Amino acid sequence: MTRLWLLSFCALPALVAGLDGAAARTDYIAGIEVLPATAETPADTVRGVVFEDGNRDGIRQDGEAGVPGILVSNGREVVRTGGGGAYSLPVYDNMTVFVTEPAGYDVPLDDALVPQFFYHHLPDGTPQELRYGGLPPTGPLPAAINFPMIRGEPAEQFRCVVMGDTQPYSNTEIGYVRDSIVTDLLAQDLSNAECMILVGDVMGDDLGLLPRFLDIMSTVELPQYYIHGNHDFDFDATTDEHSADSWRHLYGPNYYAFEIGQVHFIALDNVVYPCTEEDVAADDRARCGNPEDPVYNGRVTDRQMTWLANHLALVPEDRLIVLLHHIPFVSFVDSRTGRHQTDNVNEIYALIGERPALSLSGHTHTLEQLVEGESYAGWAERVGVEAVPFNHVITGAPSGNCWSQDFNVDGIPMSFARLGVPRGYMLFDFDGNTYTDRFYGANLAADRQMWLSFNTPQFRSWYETLLAWTQAHGWEEGLVPPLSINDLADTKLFTPADLAEGVSLAANVWNGSRHTAVTVRINGGDPVSLTRTQEGEGEDVREGADYADPFAIMRQLSVARYALRSSEGAPRTQGFEIWQGERFGPAFPQAMQPWMLADQSMHLWTWTLPADLPAGTHVAEVTATDRHGRSVTDRIVFEVRAERPDPLWREDLWEEAAE
Repeated sequence: MTRLWLLSFCALPALVAGLDGAAARTDYIAGIEVLPATAETPADTVRGVVFEDGNRDGIRQDGEAGVPGILVSNGREVVRTGGGGAYSLPVYDNMTVFVTEPAGYDVPLDDALVPQFFYHHLPDGTPQELRYGGLPPTGPLPAAINFPMIRGEPAEQFRCVVMGDTQPYSNTEIGYVRDSIVTDLLAQDLSNAECMILVGDVMGDDLGLLPRFLDIMSTVELPQYYIHGNHDFDFDATTDEHSADSWRHLYGPNYYAFEIGQVHFIALDNVVYPCTEEDVAADDRARCGNPEDPVYNGRVTDRQMTWLANHLALVPEDRLIVLLHHIPFVSFVDSRTGRHQTDNVNEIYALIGERPALSLSGHTHTLEQLVEGESYAGWAERVGVEAVPFNHVITGAPSGNCWSQDFNVDGIPMSFARLGVPRGYMLFDFDGNTYTDRFYGANLAADRQMWLSFNTPQFRSWYETLLAWTQAHGWEEGLVPPLSINDLADTKLFTPADLAEGVSLAANVWNGSRHTAVTVRINGGDPVSLTRTQEGEGEDVREGADYADPFAIMRQLSVARYALRSSEGAPRTQGFEIWQGERFGPAFPQAMQPWMLADQSMHLWTWTLPADLPAGTHVAEVTATDRHGRSVTDRIVFEVRAERPDPLWREDLWEEAAE
């Protein structure tokens, strides 16, 4: 049976000199003040006050002044508080009333450091029984909803942790998050950090795991701003209006905004589930509107679009608008699909206009730097985009390819993400309305920013043989693959015949973009430029052996974890499980699914080695320089020999001696 998951998608210190921002306040623990309804409470208007919480208890006391000019919304209309901090808004059922945390102020946090700036209004609760509870009845409209906040330190320069799909499907995988991402972040310099942002697929379909997850992530001691993703909704919801109800109850709003310094963050929910006939715009959405086979689609709903327009109209034009959303607006890896990009992105672009802006997303389990003006085939056809008008970053995935592959030295699955990137997270350093960013591979040295490898004739033959077998037989128990990693000839040793056939150096610069320059020096000689395998000028995605990252592919095409089994262990621990309990093994070691393989990339650079390289041992020194002028260097040692030596124990010499 086809799993629904298969239609979705299951990290050198970046210190900035002179940072003067203060770390986020995490000691303001309180809630909002909700005054019960009375006989005089109007049914059509919600009212309240935004106030400065002098004693930090979340309850307005005599003498605690209102805060004017604060944005308050019902999820549709947006108003500013008056001189005394008061606001009023129209009422409708199933709304969330929330404030936009302004620069220079802090809203309270709960014990898990989730910001408290909202109140859900759904009088009778979710109208159907949902597996994870939905939203409980909230009862009559309160007489007042008062939002507390305190003055904070100005933060013109600050850091944010940003990551894509953590996506744990089980308590075991939550342990992997704890032992990789959280452990790594605790070693980072977060002294000026203000926020931790997870851009969706926080969970892997099981929202019951969210409380434990929030508690573990709170050890990083940053406010937790989360985005609703396609593995965070209620799969048993029958309408999109209620598909985020359990998320809203367990975490908070599925769309909102907050401001730090000159950066205005806007969180959107662009996962529509179940999608309807309104979403049918391409052949891969043909299932939208089928109640027997519900699926999701990438689109921002009309109510959110109304809110976004009303909200942006009140935001100063000079702010950097950072759009946070799960499904990318557009994507390299999924440029020809519909569901995995955003239908109405051009409407969002129009609302942004000429403002400085940045898009941050997840979903595809890739790291993609799509810079202003970049373009790929498929965008125009699927979502009507010719080129991106501002930078878009798909931020990688702490789960990689959903906690797959063999274990690393720390006992955590390597799980390379698509395009061959390690599991990891990003740090964004904001300065006014500009930013710099860096990706960090989880459980890897902080200064490691690329993989280096060689694409050899032996690699290409090995890859093509295993790929064909995997496409025909993958996941079948009892079948032995034609080759394993043990059969691949040394990819750092070449003969003149290999060089004549073609050997290329491959540099997968994880956070690279079209503005990254990559050079190589052989044995300390003059630098030579490598060529990016994608120009980003409207061409299609190139894939196959010639565009593969051998470093990642060698680890993806022969996975020994399939074969792990025990005589007394539980039945479900034989082989391994990842998404929704999907079983991998017990079986002979084999490849992951073909769509997981790093045989395409928009951050891979290559250079064909000269055919006349002399015999001996050589050192290739590769340097990548990003758009900010920051450089990283790595080295790889390789050999040229007249003949390829026997790779195994030379038992014939011992046999001759015995005779």
